[in-house]
Amino acid sequence: MELFEKLYDEHEKVQVRFVGFTTEDTRYDFGIVYTNMFFGKPLIVCMQTGRSALLDPKDIEDVDHLQRAFHITETKQAEDLALFFNEELPTSPFQTQYD
Repeated sequence: MELFEKLYDEHEKVQVRFVGFTTEDTRYDFGIVYTNMFFGKPLIVCMQTGRSALLDPKDIEDVDHLQRAFHITETKQAEDLALFFNEELPTSPFQTQYD
C-alpha cells in the first residue's frame, strides 16, 4: 500500500528575480518566482524570514493580507510593500481555477 497519493509532480524552467530595496523604515529582500503553476500568480519569498505568498493584483491591494502573509506589524510597511509590488509585478490577467 502506498502511503501518499501523488497529486502532481511538475518540472518547469522558471524565471526568478531577486530584488532588494529599502524604504524610510525597512530593508526588504525578495525572491520573485514567475511560474505557470498556481494559476499564474508569482510566488513571492521574503529572503529574510522565509515567508512566502502567491500574489495577484487583488492581493496586492489588500494591505491586511500583505501584513498577515509576511507577518508585518506596521500598516505603513505593508502599504510600502503594496506600492512596490504594484509597480513591479505583472498586471496581466491571471488564470482562475475554473476558466
